Amino acid sequence: MASALDEPVRASLLGAHAHLAQGLRDAVRYAPDVAPFLAEPHGAAEWEDAAALVGPGHQTVVPAFGVLEPVGLEVLRSVAGVQLVGDAVTGRDDPDLVRLGPDDIPAMSELVARTKPGPFLPRTIAMGTYLGVVEDGVLVAMAGERLHPPGYTEISAVCTDEAHRGRGLATRLVLAVAAGIRARGEVPFLHAAGDNTSAIRLYETLGFRLRARPDFTALTVPSDVPART
Repeated sequence: MASALDEPVRASLLGAHAHLAQGLRDAVRYAPDVAPFLAEPHGAAEWEDAAALVGPGHQTVVPAFGVLEPVGLEVLRSVAGVQLVGDAVTGRDDPDLVRLGPDDIPAMSELVARTKPGPFLPRTIAMGTYLGVVEDGVLVAMAGERLHPPGYTEISAVCTDEAHRGRGLATRLVLAVAAGIRARGEVPFLHAAGDNTSAIRLYETLGFRLRARPDFTALTVPSDVPART
């Protein structure tokens, strides 16, 4: 039976994140200052529209849950990933965590640059709630919400400054974000690089289970493709 988690980007952009979407006929992607993701196109015509939507010389990322056969875009690299679902994860509120907002974006971007949890762009924070650990005025750890297909919310940008690891901050953050997701009657889920065994082990310990193994494929549009919006 098909699930929104089989196409989480498309399901998000046609639903809760429609206000963050850019589209051309059936091709749809996040605004490029929000997230790099393009919904995996179906068929040659949608691939051509996707190439025009992304624009010549620009890049995008497709989370592919099967064999990817791009038309009009060139593959730059592909990272094997995992999708984990928290059916049994209830979460835990943590009042000591700080809810992050637009004024915190510079500090969030600096933390991401140091820890490299994945893409975090100028308007990524618009995708959902972000929580952080602030000590002596410095943001040292954070996690937040990203993709939002019906019935689910992805936990993402889980990162801790190297000097503060080993204190359980990631666990606190993941459980707190999960608690907020559960309070809306939704199920938390995660994506991680397939070789990030320490993170996967942590998530499994918290109750997440492996659901799928998508490939995160970066593509570029050749410079001779005309842009359309």
